Amino acid sequence: MASTAQCLASMARLSLSFSRPTAISSIPKFLAPVAAVATSATVRYASGNSMKTRKRTPKKKKTYKTFRTYDLSPMEQMTLCDAMRVLRAVEVGNPPTSVKYDLAIKLKTSKNGPVLRSTLRLPFPFQTDTRIAVLCPDGPIAIEARENGAVEAGQEGLIQNIQNGNIQFNKLICHVDCEPLLKTLHLGKILGPKGLMPNMKTKTITADIKGTMSDLVGAEEFRERAGVVRMAIGQLLFTPQMLADNIKVFMDKIKKDIGNLDDTAPKVIEEVVISTTHGPGISLNGKFQPAADENLKVQDLEGAM
Repeated sequence: MASTAQCLASMARLSLSFSRPTAISSIPKFLAPVAAVATSATVRYASGNSMKTRKRTPKKKKTYKTFRTYDLSPMEQMTLCDAMRVLRAVEVGNPPTSVKYDLAIKLKTSKNGPVLRSTLRLPFPFQTDTRIAVLCPDGPIAIEARENGAVEAGQEGLIQNIQNGNIQFNKLICHVDCEPLLKTLHLGKILGPKGLMPNMKTKTITADIKGTMSDLVGAEEFRERAGVVRMAIGQLLFTPQMLADNIKVFMDKIKKDIGNLDDTAPKVIEEVVISTTHGPGISLNGKFQPAADENLKVQDLEGAM
């Protein structure tokens, strides 16, 4: 007969054999060590999310509705004559006819606002290599365009040259009857990057071919990009007075175009910067006479260097 101790031992063995198996016991033996390491490496948070499933929300970048502006009070600004003196000194050794003055007008404007774009005839033009082509129906209109100096005029031949990349002109006028061809033939993909795409804003889509051609001869086109309007305003051999007259006409045109815009998208002229082909940009203060050197005269900036 079994003793009491033996009965208790057998009962203990039976209780251990019927205990609930652990999670690892249901996993094959060759995977049990890996599962144990994985479960022990997982970190749990009070919210119930583990480290692997927790995602960090990226910080949103601060966006501005207007283009960035700067405080101009500590900046050194020059008069037109002082700026010309510095730029002419930088361009010493370069052919004067190949160096141009560029004017950049920085605007305080909204990024989603309207864009300034137009053409302007300067009182002292300097670009004489204007080559105009006219996209118009073949016939009397094309003949009249050639008689008025167009390097190429017509419809089928001109369109074929554009599609083949044979562009021998730097200005393009489109007759109103041929305007649908610009879209149907996808000519904007070729003309757009070159700045030759006609449009109504620049008045290069018109029915008056002769009048538009006379306006384009000696005229310059400008367009606002990223809140800045840039345009070449003269050659290095221009006198200060000639350059000042071109700048005045350009500024008056910008102010007029700004005044014609809707009040919901205001634009304000913030800074005017002049530069040359190889020179730096110099901020202008709106004055003309030299101020940095009392001995410098306006006549000293005229003629060859």
